[in-house]
Amino acid sequence: MTAKAKVEGAAKDRAALKGDHIKRVGLVFSGGPAPAANAVISAAATSFIEDGREVIGFFFGYSNLQDYHPVTHRLLPDQHYRIFKEADLRGLRNTRGIIIGTARSNPGKSIEKRDDLLDAKKTARLHAVYTALVDLQVDALISIGGDDTLKTANYLHLYQQALPAEAKRVHVVHVPKTIDNDYSGIDFTFGFFTAVDVMARELQNLRADALATSSYFIVETMGRKAGWLAYGVAIAGEAHLVVAGEDIVGPLERTETWTDKKGVEHERACINVPALADHIVDMMLAREKRGKYYGCVVLAEGLAELLPGDFIHGVGRDEHGHLSLGNLDVGKVMADVVAERYEARTQRKKKVRGIQLGYESRCAPPHAFDVMLGSQLGIGAYRALVEEGLDGHMVSTVGQLDLTYVSFDRLIDQQSLVTEVRLIDRGSDFHRLARFLEARTDQEGWSPGRRREP
Repeated sequence: MTAKAKVEGAAKDRAALKGDHIKRVGLVFSGGPAPAANAVISAAATSFIEDGREVIGFFFGYSNLQDYHPVTHRLLPDQHYRIFKEADLRGLRNTRGIIIGTARSNPGKSIEKRDDLLDAKKTARLHAVYTALVDLQVDALISIGGDDTLKTANYLHLYQQALPAEAKRVHVVHVPKTIDNDYSGIDFTFGFFTAVDVMARELQNLRADALATSSYFIVETMGRKAGWLAYGVAIAGEAHLVVAGEDIVGPLERTETWTDKKGVEHERACINVPALADHIVDMMLAREKRGKYYGCVVLAEGLAELLPGDFIHGVGRDEHGHLSLGNLDVGKVMADVVAERYEARTQRKKKVRGIQLGYESRCAPPHAFDVMLGSQLGIGAYRALVEEGLDGHMVSTVGQLDLTYVSFDRLIDQQSLVTEVRLIDRGSDFHRLARFLEARTDQEGWSPGRRREP
């Protein structure tokens, strides 16, 4: 045998050794839907099946896994999970929705700090997930979801580190999913471009309506923490102004004081609602000077988290502690205030309507780029587990969809165990692009450069 053949043979042996323990893989999708979800699932499952390994898809996120009990709540095939066959995956890549469903169930809900991972009561639901996987002979779990799902994947990874040495280890890799595109560790998330495309088309319809009726629409798009989706929709849909949480600085921000149930006083930064309304009215009046009496404003839904307390009092929260933004229409809230401020400043009435966009985009037919990106990420999950032998890593891409893998500890604060969200950098080229394309208000520091009014 030649030296080259020996080297190649040794490399193959090492590759086989890395993934030899992965015989059965679990797959869970958690959080809100995103276009190209089925591309991820299809590519991942096909990779394992063609390599002679078995893939289980758990239905509706962690909702069944976290309630598992070997006696009182057993998990049954076709009721709580499905064992994928090759025929299940044919033609799946471009389909709408999620073949295994999703949910926002949070098995790590009781965990607030690292020491909680040693508390049997606080880790009860995590333990149920782990026990279910072990009892079903699952060797690795592919987690697909947003930043809260990444946090759950990390909890499961860390929880197992505290188990006895002889306990079975279920390897965990995560695939980032969010139409919000606010993930650290990856340039773009699958579903983002589809969501932008769908909502931008809707925005163009509203723009035509505004022109025909000499009115304004205040359009709220999804984007809980970051403004990527709102900015993308505004740029592609030709909005006249876009505002996200990253823009609430200077005169648009104020400090609010509140007292908790124990009588302790707290401070929080929030939106100066009158100032934001006046900023929008400034844009409207600047357009009127140019003979433009219509327009569209895009707001990121995450602005609702920054509303003063009297606006959000009594609004419910989800399993992860977030405000139920779907029940708090920041677009309508601001539309009402803008209409009042416009009339007060001009002594004229103006039709200003609040519209929510977002849900119609989450299960839209996926954009070709999202299908390619989702497929590569799904294959990346296979390669991470089998070829790279990784555990506690997120699958990512760089450049021309080249695969890379990012360890959880680079994405999650090691003290708080909270995932780090990627915001738009103020002054970045992307931020400046949106500022340049929107309607000029001649306000210093807002819209740079002079150009022809759209």
